[in-house]
Amino acid sequence: MSKIEKALSKAREERGNLQLVAVPGTAHQSAVGTALVAERAGNPETIARMALKETRLLGPDDLSERGIIHKSNIDDPAVQVFRELRTKIIQQSKGKNSIVLVTALSKGSGGSFVAQNLGAAFAFDAGKSALVIDCNLKNPNVHRLISQPSAPGLTDYLDDPDIDIDRIIHPVGIPRLRVIPAGTHPPRETENFTSAKMVRLIDSVRRRYLERFIVLDGPSMSDLSDIRILSEFADYVLIVARYGRATNTQIDSCVGAFDDKKLLGVVFNDEPRIPWKPRQGNAWRPGPGQASPGQRG
Repeated sequence: MSKIEKALSKAREERGNLQLVAVPGTAHQSAVGTALVAERAGNPETIARMALKETRLLGPDDLSERGIIHKSNIDDPAVQVFRELRTKIIQQSKGKNSIVLVTALSKGSGGSFVAQNLGAAFAFDAGKSALVIDCNLKNPNVHRLISQPSAPGLTDYLDDPDIDIDRIIHPVGIPRLRVIPAGTHPPRETENFTSAKMVRLIDSVRRRYLERFIVLDGPSMSDLSDIRILSEFADYVLIVARYGRATNTQIDSCVGAFDDKKLLGVVFNDEPRIPWKPRQGNAWRPGPGQASPGQRG
């Protein structure tokens, strides 16, 4: 029995008054209650209400400072890449909401950049929403997207029995995009993700909105034990490698760590390209610099 299965069994025992619902297309069952199922939403009105909860929408310049793409920059190669990646995931999942784990081949490959922008790309679609969860507890990054970087997050939820899930989900100024930062509590040395409470968290955020795509911003492959556990939660896995630095041997080793049915592929970050600037009129104006937008670590 895997650690996830043990945690699920514990969750069922703790919540014995709840019905068990099998989640199609995943390798585990979910312990969910009728009240939670009743919360499930997948209609335009619910999504529209989510967008109205934003206190301040971020413009292109604000997002650029945070390393996040903006949907108005339709000619930006980075926007096009993430839109295409989003579309392929939707096609692969046949339109059903899914969980995507993003892990970097090595530290500094840009895994968080890919995870956060993939979440933004899902949120571009007015009929969908996205949630990015920072599971890179030793090198967190998601907290920089919210107005209060010290707000409670994942480790607070896992360590404090009195914290409700709603307290750790935060808006970022992008309609239909929410994030769960790593949190303020120091990560445990072991078993960060094997608790029954982590299982309940994933169940809850997955089932609350039918159109929600969840992106797990995972640690690099050097934390293989955590990555293996997180991959059990995920429907799909994306590996991020920095262009020109990753070897074929490294990539083959990482690819072999995952089930072929879950592995979506490898994203090469920081590929050299012509610098880009927004279109002005009908003319292209290359901008100064040595790297295109989004080429971040």
